[in-house]
Amino acid sequence: MPKMKTKSSAKKRFKLTGSGKIKRKHAFKNHILTKKSKKRKLKLTHSGLVNDSDAKSIKEQLRLV
Repeated sequence: MPKMKTKSSAKKRFKLTGSGKIKRKHAFKNHILTKKSKKRKLKLTHSGLVNDSDAKSIKEQLRLV
């Protein structure tokens, strides 16, 4: 049997925290920033955590399960 490969897209987008949660970046901070407020852009800068309902599928993509 060949080895199971991780999804390259998931590998680039998600990281695991020390406690086992999945860290992600916010979307919509890439371009067309002139119409977005300073407060909104600042909130998009900080990383967030993946929702528990999505965590299982992401762990499967990263082959952690």
